[in-house]
Order: sequence, then C-alpha cells, then structure tokens
Amino acid sequence: MTPHGGRAGHSPRAGAPREGVRRVRTASPARRRTPRPRRPPPRRPQVVALGGGGFTDDPGCDALDRYVLEVTGRDAPRVCFLPTAGGDQSGYVVRFYRAFTALGARPSHLPLFNRTAEDLRAPLLEQDAIYVGGGNTAALLAVWRVHGVDALLREAWSRGVVLAGLCAGAQCWFEAGVTASWGPRLAPLRDGLGVLPGSVCPHYGTRREAYHRFVAQGLPGGIGVDDGAALHYVGGTLSRVVTSRAGATAHRVARDDGRVTETRLPATPLVPGAGGGALLRLPGPSHRGAAAH
Repeated sequence: MTPHGGRAGHSPRAGAPREGVRRVRTASPARRRTPRPRRPPPRRPQVVALGGGGFTDDPGCDALDRYVLEVTGRDAPRVCFLPTAGGDQSGYVVRFYRAFTALGARPSHLPLFNRTAEDLRAPLLEQDAIYVGGGNTAALLAVWRVHGVDALLREAWSRGVVLAGLCAGAQCWFEAGVTASWGPRLAPLRDGLGVLPGSVCPHYGTRREAYHRFVAQGLPGGIGVDDGAALHYVGGTLSRVVTSRAGATAHRVARDDGRVTETRLPATPLVPGAGGGALLRLPGPSHRGAAAH
C-alpha cells in the first residue's frame, strides 16, 4: 500500500474521473451542429402611390420619396426607375439619380424605348423598390404590355418588391383612374394593371369634379389623392395615408344609390406643418417630369 492508501505500482488511469467528479462529454468537432443562418422574413406586397410630389413635382421636399425607401426595410435599398410614361427622357432620369443617390439608395433605371437589356426579369426582381415616373398613363401601359413588363411587375409585387410612383406611376397599379393621356380633356382609364382594386385619382385637387362625374357614370369607386399625399397599401388593403404638404390628404369616393359620396381619410404627416395627426418620423438624410398622367 502506498502512504496515500492506493496499491503500490498502480496509478490512476490517465483521464479517469476522480471520485466525486462527474465527467462531462463533449461532442467531437465533426458532430457539432453548425447553427443555420436565419432566413429573412418574407417581404409583404406593398404599393406606395403618390398623388403628386416627390422629386418630380417637389424637389425641395424629399419626405415622400424617403418614405418609399423606408418601407422597403432595407439599408441602402436598390431602387429601379421606370421612366416609360415620360418617354424615357434623359433629364428625368438624371433627376432621379440625383435625388435617390442623395437619399442613400442604390439607383438604377430601365429604359424601354431604347431597350438594351435582353433579360428584363432579373433587373426588376432583384430590386427592393421599383419607382415609376409620371407622364402618359395609356402609353405607359401599352409599352409595358408589349415588353411583358406588366407580368414582371405583378411577380415583383408578389415577392415583396415595393411598387411606387406618382401620377401615371400611381394610377397604373389600380384597375381604373382619371387621365389626360388622350389630350387635355380628362377621361376615364379602365385598363390599369389591377394590382390594386378599384380606381385612383391623382392630382385630386384639380381633378375632383371629373372623378366624381366618371364614378357617377360607372367608373369603379376608389380614392382621390392630393399632390403631396401618398397611399400606402399592404397587400390589397390601404394601410396609411401620408402627407408632405399642409392641407394635402386623400378622400374615398364611392357611388351609393346613384349618388357620389366623398369621405376624407385620416392622414399622417411626414414633415412638420403638413397637417394631420402626430408626425411620422423616418430615418435618413433630408436635402420636374412629363405632363400627361
């Protein structure tokens, strides 16, 4: 026996647990599980429809354009400009790049009148937002349909790419609208993309009378939206009206028992003095187009 009570010539086995000590097994490196990266949550279909304003009509106030970028939920979002309604005017494209670069976005544009891209699907579906400029709505829809862009925009919307735009770029998403596409006299538009139900009337302050008349004559009811206001849809439902100008808002217009009714919608201001309720604060820095719509 050894002085410590053990048998002579016998030493405890290397690595054997001492009495009262519990051995904890560790998995070999090969058997350890690598945590799977979390998938980002699916993006919801969204549309932001401006009645007027943004960099096109209101270059001194970027609140509505910042709002479009904010709802993407992305840092430095990729945003593609479709200047189709304005005939792909180069000056309009330059103003877009200047405005959205200053907002911290990654801008691009897709011309169709002088088309250079063979594949249109990839450059559209890889975006975080697609922003459609103002101009001639009827021409816009015709050109899109010839190039198959209408179907690609529906797919982009279903995948969570934010669709946005003003004037022609607002009413194109709806079933119907009010347009000056065929000359200075306003006329009903009945062949929109139908991503959103019903009709919309941009520049509602100056087109209100015509819109009411067309709804009385059978145009689907919808929403009239002022310059300096925007409609934010999530899925097919209106989520919020936001404004960048004092007095700007939106009205729901419907036909009820042969009579046209108008209901003012609550609006959330994006900048001080824009009216409405509590100011909606958006992060990001602070710092003209075609005529038809």
